[in-house]
Amino acid sequence: MGANHGQAPSASRLAGLTVGAIGVVYGDIGTSPLYTLKTCLTAHGNLPINAENILGILSLIFWAIMIVVSAKYVVVIMRADNRGEGGILALMALALRDLDPRSRKGLLLMGLGIFGASLFYGDGIITPAISVLSAFEGISVISHTLDPYIVPLTIIVLVALFAIQRHGTSKVGKFFGPIMVFWFITLAVMGLRSIVHAPEVFAAINPLYGARFIADFPLRGFIIMGAVVLSVTGGEALYADMGHFGQKSIKIAWFGLVLPSLVLCYFGQGALLLHNPAAIKNPFFLLAPQWALAPLVILAAAATVIASQAVISGAFSMTNQAVQLGYCPRVDIDHTSDQEIGQIYVPQINWFLMVAVILLVLAFRTSDNLASAYGLSVCGTMVMTTLLAFNVLGKTLDPGRKMLFRVVLIGFLVVDLIFLSSNMLKLPDGGWVPLVMGLFIFTLMTTWKRGRTLLGDRLREGELPLQGFVESLEAAPPQRVEGTAIFMTTSADSVPHALLHNLKHNKVLHEKVVFLTIRTADIPFVAKREKVVVPKLGESFYQVIATYGFKEEPSVPSILKQVAELQPELDFDPMQTSFFLSRETIVEGKYPAMAWWRRKVFSLMTRNATRATSYFKIPPNRVVEMGMQVEL
Repeated sequence: MGANHGQAPSASRLAGLTVGAIGVVYGDIGTSPLYTLKTCLTAHGNLPINAENILGILSLIFWAIMIVVSAKYVVVIMRADNRGEGGILALMALALRDLDPRSRKGLLLMGLGIFGASLFYGDGIITPAISVLSAFEGISVISHTLDPYIVPLTIIVLVALFAIQRHGTSKVGKFFGPIMVFWFITLAVMGLRSIVHAPEVFAAINPLYGARFIADFPLRGFIIMGAVVLSVTGGEALYADMGHFGQKSIKIAWFGLVLPSLVLCYFGQGALLLHNPAAIKNPFFLLAPQWALAPLVILAAAATVIASQAVISGAFSMTNQAVQLGYCPRVDIDHTSDQEIGQIYVPQINWFLMVAVILLVLAFRTSDNLASAYGLSVCGTMVMTTLLAFNVLGKTLDPGRKMLFRVVLIGFLVVDLIFLSSNMLKLPDGGWVPLVMGLFIFTLMTTWKRGRTLLGDRLREGELPLQGFVESLEAAPPQRVEGTAIFMTTSADSVPHALLHNLKHNKVLHEKVVFLTIRTADIPFVAKREKVVVPKLGESFYQVIATYGFKEEPSVPSILKQVAELQPELDFDPMQTSFFLSRETIVEGKYPAMAWWRRKVFSLMTRNATRATSYFKIPPNRVVEMGMQVEL
């Protein structure tokens, strides 16, 4: 992982990135054949298993993959990269560039990005549940006497999966790619083995079969589109993981192995059903000969664990980006690799996902039932991505190409909306689960963003300009004491409240004073030479402005090390350096700016946010916190 942006990787590195992409990016979509075709044929009225219906649904699956994944994500959406990085929050940051975030358009684009990111968490709880459950359902093909063990085995594997997250994926990640390469080769071989006996199944490539199926059964065809979308779940991962592997390796992996293997597997299942309609009970596992069933169950379980790992890691990465961009309170973030910056572990998110996933397995118990809840959050994220890309690509392309891409994106949006509206019919059968999850997280993220904005406005009321205040302190200094004081502040041009409280109550000032402001840019990474600037405000006053990308984790010790290189006279002796921070307590104002329930939620999130000392890696024994109450 960790594609080098701006330079073409060597052949050996490109090969490694391609294998890595197969292991991480394509885990979700690669396990879709376990349940997609069966769900399409059985979940909505038990369609007759005849050639007309089989070829019609196969045609819909094939063209869904070609339009949504190949054309939309691989060819078009990946062009909308934020300095090589993808994902809906990176896309939102790109769309908001040069826009006032409080303008109507800015708020709309922000809302689209936050809601799309919120729905991603809904997908994050269903993917591990349905993937691992569908893999162990292969046991029933071996013997129905093992059926009672499917759910317990699923829960055991899921608990183990979440329990090992704290160790990170750096040690086992190298094995993900080869296992998934073997998985996709297995899909292709099983499919070819079946297609040989019914090559007429390739007729489904003709889109007329899908069109005729929908024309003959308009209502049923519309409903089944909600199951067809299961074949493209995981498409968002292509875009989200672009920064780890680069566009080229993701495209090579898709067109070179993943797409052909998926098509052959789906068509192989169709060929099997053409000759043996009874195989509908589990067309995927019945593709394999009897002697290969047990090894296939084990391989499928490994593939689904890898697919789940990719979604969980994506949730960690999404949370980190949300914190940096100001849509989530600070959380504990542990780096699990010394080499890969993207490999992180977020304990709060990990245990939350584990509990939610296990509850889903216990509530739905079969992959067929879970399929009824799956897809709504995926389609919602797809719609949000298309709308944001419409805005971004409109900025970066010349007028001729801009019109072409906008027409193409409108076509993609129509397809996305068809999938979304079809999935809305799943609401009574469990589709409400990811939607409620997404709305809950959307409410938390917007409450945090709104609360921090209002808090910032309140704190800026009556603030003193920093430069003038420094000049007055140097002209008539209070009692000076040895050492260096570092005042953490969000505003680089006004006096920190912690300094005012310190002067008011302690009536002293350190011999050297540093005002430290840490900012997050709307790009994923900031070059080291641009990360820190140190303007000198006076004889003993310095200002430090550190800028990090939204995929980086700020570290005060590393900032101070770079400051010492730029300003040698600043010696940050740990025993002579004190950090002054403000700590706000939210109370109800006379004229409240937030609804009472949102103020309660924001106050709760503030109290439970990871302390600044831990998040910024500040030595806790050198910190002085100055408390204050703020009315909202």
